[in-house]
Amino acid sequence: MTTLQGLIRRGIINTNVQFERLGYISSNIGNLNTNAYKQVRFEQILDENGYLDGEVRYDYSQGAFMKTNQPLDVALTGPGFIPVTSPNGEVQYTRDGSFKLDKDGYIVTNDGYLVGDGIKVPVNHEGLRIKQDGTVLIIEKGHTQHTVLGKIPVVQFQNPEGLKPAEYNKVVPTADSGEPRLVKEHNYIAQGGLERSNANYIANVNEVLRLNSSMIAGTRLIKVIDDMYQRSINLTQ
Repeated sequence: MTTLQGLIRRGIINTNVQFERLGYISSNIGNLNTNAYKQVRFEQILDENGYLDGEVRYDYSQGAFMKTNQPLDVALTGPGFIPVTSPNGEVQYTRDGSFKLDKDGYIVTNDGYLVGDGIKVPVNHEGLRIKQDGTVLIIEKGHTQHTVLGKIPVVQFQNPEGLKPAEYNKVVPTADSGEPRLVKEHNYIAQGGLERSNANYIANVNEVLRLNSSMIAGTRLIKVIDDMYQRSINLTQ
């Protein structure tokens, strides 16, 4: 038999779970314009005692391609991630291909992570081309032949949902994701564009509205039960 105190406790716990779900949905909406952002799903589970719990899942489906015509912008058109290395040597992984050149001419992410093993672009070049397999080529001034500078690698994980989110739209591997595996032959890289977020604006807004109604109803129920509890205490005094 559930007491009034138990009903209040269950109501508070369930409302907190819904608040957590609302936070993930709000993050999806807030990252609609974040390059290659992957939508988060918070799947609620109701146990036999009426308590809510939740499981966080990441949707790694492909986002739409947005053309930019910027030579250092690349989009991944297939599964996988690009390894990038921080200034202190930590390797992380991203699908955000909005790259640039640092002061030394290396291709880096917007926050300064080195792309791949380090691809240095000389100053005296007339054009930069990135092939679908990630090979980076240039034509030096006064030359007609392309020079290969390096290759943007692509890796895959056995279980991408096991990856742990990191700062600035990157991920790091875990025991659940498995170790990265280099994709040797692919045509996943498209130059001159970026992958957009795969978050669905309309679906997430509708989810917020439904969740808001549910949370209002839940908090009202807690108040009603709390009033009943207070009255029952007063009757015993």
